Amino acid sequence: MVIHWTRHLKTETDLRVRHQMHRSRVINFVGAVMTGLVLIVVLLTKFLVGAWIVVIAMPVLFLMMKGIRRHYDKVAAELELTEDYEPSMLPARNHSIVLVSKIHKPTMRAIAYARATRPSTLEAVTVGVEGEEARKLQEEWERRGIPVPLKMLDSPYREITQPVLDYVKTLRRRSPRDVVTVFIPEYVVGHWWEHLLHNQSALRLKARLLFKPGVMVTSVPWQLHSSDRLIGRPEPFAPGAVRRPWHQTADRQEKSPR
Repeated sequence: MVIHWTRHLKTETDLRVRHQMHRSRVINFVGAVMTGLVLIVVLLTKFLVGAWIVVIAMPVLFLMMKGIRRHYDKVAAELELTEDYEPSMLPARNHSIVLVSKIHKPTMRAIAYARATRPSTLEAVTVGVEGEEARKLQEEWERRGIPVPLKMLDSPYREITQPVLDYVKTLRRRSPRDVVTVFIPEYVVGHWWEHLLHNQSALRLKARLLFKPGVMVTSVPWQLHSSDRLIGRPEPFAPGAVRRPWHQTADRQEKSPR
């Protein structure tokens, strides 16, 4: 804190504020001296009893916090807008694909939402692991008259993720200036153990697609009945929510007369 106040004193011109900073710096300096004396006494008298842990923990924590700060600075520099950045530059086209495992309500919602985004091209993609099931899926797709073409990807080794990744790579290689949007239907559940039973294939595929440049991943949620138990449950405070209760501020703004 002494370094903090010293740094701000170099730029502050208001005499009243500078007086407060000087006072705060003196208080922090006295506190730092007293804390240092207590640390030295404890280390000299209790080193073998357990104070040696402090000698190891303090440098480790200091280096860890320095590393975290260095990471944040590196990310901020990477995300900073440069002079040659063109925010108005748009992709040439948007190729959208909807992943289909079977024809059910989550699939139809994902298709409806994908159509509402009005992409340049839209198709449904499924992986034909079982020949008989793939044939039945194709027949039901045509019987229902779903207005989106269905593409069947072969998977001789019963793999689901890799055929989709290869197909997305093919689309990107064919048109590098285009963007590929992948719509993935996902279940919203209300119990922790249900997460182990659902969405595992979708999570694995999403984790792989997120590392592909030019590929956007969109989750289309479908709420199962078990998720109703979470409706109305107060959400836990996020970091900083206690200091900045934005939701309470928004409520007050809505209730205030205009």
